[in-house]
Amino acid sequence: MATFRKDKKEEDGGGTNMFQMLDKTIILQEVRYFNSNQVNAKKCIHILSKTLFMLNQGIHLTTEEATSTFFAITKLFQSKDVMLRRLVYLSIKELSSLAQDVIIVTSSLIKDMTNKEDLFRGAALRTLCSITDNSILQGIERYVKQAIVDKNPAVSSAALVSALHLSTFAPDLAQRWVNEAQEAMMSDSRMVPYHALGVVSISRQNDRLSMVKLVKKLLQETIQSPYTVSLLIRHAAKLAENQTESEPYVDYIESYLCHKSEIVMYEAAHAVVSLSKNIRDLTQVLSVLQNFCLSSKATLRLAGARTLAQLIAKHPKAVIVCTFDLENLIFDPNRTVATLAVTTLLTTCIEASIERLMKQVSDLMSEISDEFKIVVVSAIKSLCTKFPQKQKYLVSFLSGMLREKGGMVYKTAIVNAIIKFIEENPNANETGLAHLCEFIEDCDQASLAVHVLHVIGREGPKIRQPSRYIRFIYNRILLESAPVRAAAVSAIAQFGASCADLLPNIKVLLDRCQSDDDDEVRDRAVFYSAILDSGDKELINNYICNVPNFDFVLLEKAIQNHLNTHPEDHFNMDTVPIVEDIKEIKKESAQIEPFQVTFLSLEEQYAKQLKVIPCIEKFGPIFKSCEPIELTEPDTEYQVKCIKHVYANHLILQFECLNTLFDHLLEKVHVCLDVAPEYNLICEVPCQSLSYERKGNIFCVLEFPTNPLNSVGCFGAILEFIVYDCDPKTGHPYPGDCYTDTYPLEDIEFGCSEQFKFRAASDDWENSWQSTESGKEVMDTFAMNNFDVTEVAKAICKLLGLPESSIKGDTIKKICGLGTWRKGIPVIFIAKIVSSLSGVTMQLTVRSPNEAVATLLLAAIE
Repeated sequence: MATFRKDKKEEDGGGTNMFQMLDKTIILQEVRYFNSNQVNAKKCIHILSKTLFMLNQGIHLTTEEATSTFFAITKLFQSKDVMLRRLVYLSIKELSSLAQDVIIVTSSLIKDMTNKEDLFRGAALRTLCSITDNSILQGIERYVKQAIVDKNPAVSSAALVSALHLSTFAPDLAQRWVNEAQEAMMSDSRMVPYHALGVVSISRQNDRLSMVKLVKKLLQETIQSPYTVSLLIRHAAKLAENQTESEPYVDYIESYLCHKSEIVMYEAAHAVVSLSKNIRDLTQVLSVLQNFCLSSKATLRLAGARTLAQLIAKHPKAVIVCTFDLENLIFDPNRTVATLAVTTLLTTCIEASIERLMKQVSDLMSEISDEFKIVVVSAIKSLCTKFPQKQKYLVSFLSGMLREKGGMVYKTAIVNAIIKFIEENPNANETGLAHLCEFIEDCDQASLAVHVLHVIGREGPKIRQPSRYIRFIYNRILLESAPVRAAAVSAIAQFGASCADLLPNIKVLLDRCQSDDDDEVRDRAVFYSAILDSGDKELINNYICNVPNFDFVLLEKAIQNHLNTHPEDHFNMDTVPIVEDIKEIKKESAQIEPFQVTFLSLEEQYAKQLKVIPCIEKFGPIFKSCEPIELTEPDTEYQVKCIKHVYANHLILQFECLNTLFDHLLEKVHVCLDVAPEYNLICEVPCQSLSYERKGNIFCVLEFPTNPLNSVGCFGAILEFIVYDCDPKTGHPYPGDCYTDTYPLEDIEFGCSEQFKFRAASDDWENSWQSTESGKEVMDTFAMNNFDVTEVAKAICKLLGLPESSIKGDTIKKICGLGTWRKGIPVIFIAKIVSSLSGVTMQLTVRSPNEAVATLLLAAIE
């Protein structure tokens, strides 16, 4: 290693960069130093470094220059300096495609391949294979075979990777070396079996039966290398797609979802998600991806978010629990991860969640580059098509983005999205045109302003009051550059051609433009004035309203040919082909495919149903919706579920009822609620009619007690309704008497955990804990008999809605987390769980600005 150590003078040197202001001529002169009898290794390293930098900067060398440089470098094989020799190998590989007669260095490289120095052997082998052709391949084949089974992993990997490269122009090569590659697969190295499996796979890629035998054989073996396992998972996934009996391959892939290597876990999860066949259970995959999203490594968070995006697109209902993890990634410090999370949520969201997501997007936009902003714009563009009722809101959001700073490509993407909105919604084009008019008032990009003016000229005359746009267009003639002024003249002419009542005013404006300083502006003004004055509808249509889109390259050639052959005749435009409008072709992508039914969270799932409650908007935003709980047995005649919706000061109990009796019609269905102490029942929204196999909803709105500690309670419930006997075929009730009936329901418990939202601790949890020292702290110890430490830790995570990855430690389990109470009050807690003689002991410490809220969280555990 001493060879690679820098000198003290080099470390203390100034900040000058030796690669600045490199000159090819000077470097080629310095290369001549290699021809000296005595060379200094350090000086040669310096010259070779500059040579490689020059080549990688794209500076072109002629064949003569490359050849002379190549042969000068070959003289350095006389030096035994390790670093210099490595640079010689790199230089030969770079120059081998430019220089002539590079085969002459083969003997020197073969000599290094058989050298005792391992650093020389692997690098020399890679270099030799990079300059090899079919003429000398047989001569070095023996050396490569020996290197494949070499005991040194670096040499063996170099030979295997070289074999992979050589197989591109010699396909039968891998088959000739397959025995050595199979022997190398038994290596204890992490990398050698991976490369060896690659060679064996290539040798069997055209033989499906042989490939199946290979994979089935390897599935039964214990493989230690994570890279080899990852490659084998890919092969198994490919066979699972193509084979009728895919179960063994799927089982193998799923078995690696719980592996100590993150590489293997991700490869298995990605393979399961990519399978087109239905997977029985996605729980393990979701757990892996959720853990990745919570990782401190940006690469794992990116991988988790990207794969979740694919999974949500394929199985939207199955991954509702993952949307919370994606929302947490919106503010990820890695902007790539944040952008991916945003676009995934946007492309899979429902209508009720759009405004909330867009507010989060607006906070993100100022922190990401234009490249990522364009991705967000594309996602918003797809939302406009998916949710027509939200189009005006989304277009207003895009208009706000136009006013922010950004590059040409970014602004063009926004403008194109607004134009698409105008084209697809003729009834709402007035809104889009208003945003475009506002944009060109302060547009720095001339080409973009020209494009917008063209759209305004085409779409503006179609609205009810087209005169409102004349001012915006004429301002461009007064204030902008010549190209923009010319486009404005064309736009004004379109209004004159399409709107007869505006024609006199348009002629006046065109007359003013005829004195413009620019030739193009003047010519257009004169041209359009003459056509409009003629009153010829055909001329107006062909040269103003619906101008054919000619191929300008062919038009130029046709005019030149006409001038050269028949200059005295009139030129016929019909001889020039017209370019058809190219419609945008949408790529088929599972990630952006809009779904008819897509759920993000329970809150959004029930948002539309809650709108039937009067004055619900006064309650503020919903804090949390809980999972449905069964209030009846599964096989009873009336099935009722209860969903608890928590607001800051109100609790809404939603009773989802199902009538399974085909000869009964229920009407005026409501719930007689035995209200818990301190609660106040505000109103009830009954279900007016409940027919066979139809679901109906009943809503009871309650006000929380003033004291948070009194919010824990139990509600008794009885279902009351009027029963009508009905015709089973038609469902219509028979004429006659009806009767009132009741149906008892299970009690509804409302505890503490329903009033909190928790998330797992992040990497800076310690800082968050220290920053809350000034708040209120409560602590309690809990003893649980006949339980295991791991079971208790998992139960606590399930109760608080935390992933099991939040559990840290071996003998002493520690769970750290943060949360929010229903009124927005933050809480932070730490739970320590240890084994005791009688079972398990847990100490829970909670901090919060409100002591009652902290005490309430302790009650949730009890």
